Amino acid sequence: MTENIYAPKLMRIEEIIAEAPAVRTLRLKFLDGAEAKNFSFQPGQFGLFGVFGEGECPLCIATPPAEKDYMECTFRKMGKVTSALWDKEVGEVIGFRGPYGNWFPIDEMKGQDLVFVAGGIGIFPLRGLIWYSLGERERFGHLDIIYGAQTPEDLAYKRELKEWEVAEDVRLIKTVDPGGPYRPPRRCGETEGWASKRSRPARLSTGWDGKVGLVPEVLKEAALSSENAAVFICGPLLMLRFTVPVLGELGFRDEDIFLSLEAKMKCGVGKCGRCNIGDTFVCKEGPIFSAAQFKSLLPDM
Repeated sequence: MTENIYAPKLMRIEEIIAEAPAVRTLRLKFLDGAEAKNFSFQPGQFGLFGVFGEGECPLCIATPPAEKDYMECTFRKMGKVTSALWDKEVGEVIGFRGPYGNWFPIDEMKGQDLVFVAGGIGIFPLRGLIWYSLGERERFGHLDIIYGAQTPEDLAYKRELKEWEVAEDVRLIKTVDPGGPYRPPRRCGETEGWASKRSRPARLSTGWDGKVGLVPEVLKEAALSSENAAVFICGPLLMLRFTVPVLGELGFRDEDIFLSLEAKMKCGVGKCGRCNIGDTFVCKEGPIFSAAQFKSLLPDM
């Protein structure tokens, strides 16, 4: 009998972790031990997490594949389903379908330096990949993590950022840009218009020890080496548009840059037609794309 692709697996909430304003992580365990034993995924894949009677929403799996005791997903309270997830308590049961999509080709990067670039909630899909890289430390070279948010309070995984900051041969660069909304570009791929000047003055909490500026601006100052290195990016589409050209200026090749478009995920199986960009179904062909593929999608975005 063919398995019903719409039938969710049941998962119990073991812990709820506050990450940032309106951002939580749910630590989950399968109710069925056999399902837990047989479940596997790769960094960058996602699932459909659902509240019965409210619906499902696509979220990345935020744990590394080596973690077998539990699964975690991180989300921002934004709409109907995430609000329903927010209202759940420890011990309650939710539904899960997955994993879906392709994944970051991390196993092809043996011996290379790795650069992780995240903006806002774009750190969620990269978190598992970062922990995977740290868990397989002898396989990779130096790690650079560049993570930006609007304010220090908006940075997620604060406890883990402290761990990454002191890890051997790892450089963490945190940056914030509290000055206001992004000024939109005049056309796709244009770097003019990505300015650090804002419509309102910057306001930072005391004790901030990171940088102030947009992620692409900070990248230019980071003295990254493109030799034998791969880059993994996730963040708002506007950030992606400007980050890829900056990486090109720094000498990174398109084939060494990989982006997650997990924000485009919908049903996960190519049935609803809501994730398509032109004739590309992101949930079936992605959510991970090379920079060359990303550039080909830009005209239809």
